[in-house]
Amino acid sequence: MSKLLDGIQDNYTFAQPGIQTKVKQLEELIKRINVHLQKHLEQNLVEYLQFSYRWMNNLLMRELPLHCTIRVWDTYMSEPDGFAEFHLYVCAAFLQRFSKEIQDQRDFQGILLLLQNLPTAKWGENEIGLLLAEAYSLKYVFSGARNHLNQSK
Repeated sequence: MSKLLDGIQDNYTFAQPGIQTKVKQLEELIKRINVHLQKHLEQNLVEYLQFSYRWMNNLLMRELPLHCTIRVWDTYMSEPDGFAEFHLYVCAAFLQRFSKEIQDQRDFQGILLLLQNLPTAKWGENEIGLLLAEAYSLKYVFSGARNHLNQSK
């Protein structure tokens, strides 16, 4: 339990600086890996805080079935700084997974409704395995890159 809390303690203190940082890092990462999705969100005035705050605060518990959440959290526990660092890449892979569906939505309301009710209720081991594999790929490419998540100037 202390391993979990060590990495995410800033998520649950006054002003939640850990969550604020992770939301901004998610936006910066998506700008690098999916410029079309990023532009679509910007054009429809969708702020990352409006949907990814919940992802960061609840560690995707509300977005996934329980057995999938357990699988994801098990992976976090096996990763160094899994909750603190790897969760960011899982969220990016999660957003990437629904990129087409998001871009099919033509307005702010449609996008937010989709992002707050993603169709994951029937997800199983295959979907979670693919999500985690994509997250590992993103981590491999971006985690060691210097200044990879710095804000764009």
